[in-house]
Amino acid sequence: MNKLLFGDNLKWLSNEKIFPDASVDLVYLDPPFNSDADYNVLFREDSGEASQAQFHAFTDSWNWADAAKTYAEFRDTCNNNTAVEMIEALHSFLKNSPMMAYLAMMAPRLVELHRILKPTGSLYLHCDPTASHFLKMVLDGIFGSKHFINEIIWKRTSAHNDPDRCGKIHDVLLFYGRGEKHTWNVVYTPYTQDYIDQEFRPDENGRLVKYENLTAPSHGSNSGRDNWRGTTPPPSRMWSKNLEKREELFAAGLIKTRPDGSPIMRGLKTYLEDLPGVPLQSIWTDIPRIGNTSKERLGYDTQKPQALLERIISSSTNPGGLVLDPFCGCGTTIHAAQKLKRQWIGIDVTYIAINLIKNRLKDAFGDSVQFEENGQPTDFESAKALAELPGDGKFQFQQWALSLIEARPLKAGTGKGADRGVDGILRFNEYEKLNAGSKPAKNREPISRKILVQVKGGHVERGDIAKLLGDVNNQRFAAGVFITLEKPTRPMREEAADAGRYTANLFDEEKSYPKIQILTIEGLMNKTERLDAPPLARTFAKAEREAIREEQQGLV
Repeated sequence: MNKLLFGDNLKWLSNEKIFPDASVDLVYLDPPFNSDADYNVLFREDSGEASQAQFHAFTDSWNWADAAKTYAEFRDTCNNNTAVEMIEALHSFLKNSPMMAYLAMMAPRLVELHRILKPTGSLYLHCDPTASHFLKMVLDGIFGSKHFINEIIWKRTSAHNDPDRCGKIHDVLLFYGRGEKHTWNVVYTPYTQDYIDQEFRPDENGRLVKYENLTAPSHGSNSGRDNWRGTTPPPSRMWSKNLEKREELFAAGLIKTRPDGSPIMRGLKTYLEDLPGVPLQSIWTDIPRIGNTSKERLGYDTQKPQALLERIISSSTNPGGLVLDPFCGCGTTIHAAQKLKRQWIGIDVTYIAINLIKNRLKDAFGDSVQFEENGQPTDFESAKALAELPGDGKFQFQQWALSLIEARPLKAGTGKGADRGVDGILRFNEYEKLNAGSKPAKNREPISRKILVQVKGGHVERGDIAKLLGDVNNQRFAAGVFITLEKPTRPMREEAADAGRYTANLFDEEKSYPKIQILTIEGLMNKTERLDAPPLARTFAKAEREAIREEQQGLV
């Protein structure tokens, strides 16, 4: 079963019931380091307090104070002596630096990832040049240098203006295998136009063709130098194909001949349309980053293109294989694995990521995706405990609560800020009224409308509802939803009722809904309360969702 796991990935990876030995076909991870982006909190102490040795939103530092304990435990308990020696050697060089704190946090996670990989499995670690050389040393210590397969260079942008240095335009993918043999499916990339122009010419029918040699260097004997249809290779050459294969190619019209009908040695016809392309190389220049206006963009500054993950998954797994992303973020790995008919597991320590992935899967595949969720609240008491966690617990609670009604966070990947009372947003479509002389129904364009969502995990009162109504009106939302951990007071319910209703012009009818509605966490979890709103609009177009569905069902 596919799984979304909420919490520290080391705790999940160490759980042998969830991750038995040799159970995963592919691991892709993109652990952040020093990239000037807004990151999730990655690690949390047992007490629930946010560790200093982590990435907070808007911060970019690692501190040895908390990593020291992890380093000591790894050194004392890890049964991979080579990995321990490598970490100790790095510590002797890097001392108690932020880089060493980062490597100390990564090492035990990489050891667990090595444990759970199948003998034919692979690991791709995505990083930038800031830490790639240190991470490679750690991976060599854990996997063994002989299991290093490739350093892949991904050219993520065409140009970058970096003062006093060459423009930084690439990331690094460190590709390791678990055992002696790893799953590998050859992926082909298109030929460049320069290569096509240089090598191919139109034949008499306009098909692009090039002519290759039918001979190879001779072995020093007369073997393979027979006279064939009037042509004999020179002493230094021999036929590269046996007589049966030559006759087959000749009969198919794939060998160029002289006017007398004898074959030309450099006359093997190869048509461009029959070639699969260039086998995948270690420098990838054909997958651009996600632009600011891309439809694929979800708001995560570190979001990777889906085409990149599809290439990795296609080359290193077979259909039905299990793909793991322990830092799954906005879920690109999960989306690509689902599309390619692989099983998947995603782990993230922020509920904003879990929520985003759930919505992303529903947008792309509808309700057909089946998966388990673990780590997030399952009853009212655990929901209350999440809201009461120190540090960013209230923020995590907010993101989890939004997911109960499929609301989108204000902005994926950010922490607290000037949100003007908006925690989340629901979107729906309205249409022009069908009056006399209006456009035919099928030609009416949808008008996007929004519902404001606020979440409260503490004390609530009537003024909260009045403020929500003010935010709805001032920011021109159609309506507002108030999600509360505490039960609403009678004045709150009266305030919401006094706000009245709004009428939505749906595609084929008009329907009214509450202007302000209050939903409780307990009621949503027990399914005794439900959102009363128009059908929600999805990010992905219906046509795209249907195309994916048909592809997965084998209809196309």
